[in-house]
Amino acid sequence: MNGAQDLGGMMGFGPIAIEHNEPWFHAEWERRAFGLTLAMGATGSWNIDMSRHARESLPPAEYLTSSYYEIWTKGVERLVIAAGLVSREELTCGQSLAEPAPIKRVLKAEDVPAVLARGGPAERPIEQPMRFAVGERIRTRNIHPPGHTRLPRYARGKTGVVELVHGTHVFPDANAHGQGEQPQWLYTICFSGRELWGEQADPNISVSIDAWESYLEPA
Repeated sequence: MNGAQDLGGMMGFGPIAIEHNEPWFHAEWERRAFGLTLAMGATGSWNIDMSRHARESLPPAEYLTSSYYEIWTKGVERLVIAAGLVSREELTCGQSLAEPAPIKRVLKAEDVPAVLARGGPAERPIEQPMRFAVGERIRTRNIHPPGHTRLPRYARGKTGVVELVHGTHVFPDANAHGQGEQPQWLYTICFSGRELWGEQADPNISVSIDAWESYLEPA
């Protein structure tokens, strides 16, 4: 969706402040927010694409005035309410008021390193042959879906070249809304800076993005 998270190419937000030797967490509550997000995601009550969509669905003013881990925490709040694990009233008062919905599994502390090392592979086999080959010119579709998408606004309706083919992967636009994994071919597409940003862009700049096949059409 065209939410506040999709800021690529937008002006007026000032320079990015780079913090040298930045710590993993700036406060203890951020560490807890990270752990809570991992633990709740491991229950199987939602998938990673639902988690991303919950965060990007925050109202723009709230999203842009929230810190990184505040956004994560607010996303988890939306997800646990939607899954019936906690009510909004329980979050407000800070205590349980009713029996929660059951969860599929619990991530124990001693299992965290192995789970993180394993990751969450999204490759899925399909019989459909790939539509585009490395070196082929393509054009991205100019779409503005109301739901989750991984095609950024700045790269829509643009011409690029297939740089890599990654195989077939879960399609996040469907998976984020409980419509199944619907795997598709996934490509890396390379665009010139001037194709994306116009003739005033540095001619030496190029940008590569990963794009699912349904985002693309022949140039």
